[in-house]
Amino acid sequence: MQNLIKAMMCFVVLACAGTTTAWAQADAAPGPAYLVTYIEVLPRTSGKALGLLRSVRAASRKAAGVTRYDVYQRRERPNHFAIIEAWQDAAARDANLAAPHTKKFRDELQPLLAAGYDERPHAALDVGPATTAAIQGTAIITVTHVDFIPPRKDEGIAALRAIVEPSRKEPGNFRYDILQQSSRPNHLTLVEAWRDLKALEAHESAAHTVKFRDLSTPMSGALFDQRLYRAVE
Repeated sequence: MQNLIKAMMCFVVLACAGTTTAWAQADAAPGPAYLVTYIEVLPRTSGKALGLLRSVRAASRKAAGVTRYDVYQRRERPNHFAIIEAWQDAAARDANLAAPHTKKFRDELQPLLAAGYDERPHAALDVGPATTAAIQGTAIITVTHVDFIPPRKDEGIAALRAIVEPSRKEPGNFRYDILQQSSRPNHLTLVEAWRDLKALEAHESAAHTVKFRDLSTPMSGALFDQRLYRAVE
């Protein structure tokens, strides 16, 4: 029993240390600071969660240093949400995290959660321009987690970068961004916006996309985790 308790204590210490390191690395990175958050609430509380998300978005969009604060709702699982934030720097991001409106949001959201609040600091790897249409109306938003095995990280990132410009030039594309997770540089997040499902499917059938998926599979450390969202109005 004592050995089990010691093992559990070590796990907690290591987990906390990992979190601290992640934020320290994010703070050390120059330039814009990004935050990608995944939220899963109990299905019956989706409506209440939406209200809380709208409130924290409105307050955060008025905060100093914000350049982007978007809230998305998963299409096939409406109790799943994602927040994509962009700040001028880590200090602006952290100031908003410590603000009363963020604390209030987290406190009121806590009893609604069906899973842990999954918040991941990122840096920009390749972020392009976006039109207003990218976060409005019927646009299809995709948030994809891409994991390359560490020995092939650079090779995987190069393959991913190669499809950025062809993808942005597709007629149905509004946004195509690559973010890099601060604590695990072999973990990437793709944030895309497409005019509609037809545009997304055309992209997935394009030669450059098919080539990337084929090349990246042997380098992947996990499934290509693509999730479809709609922008929360």
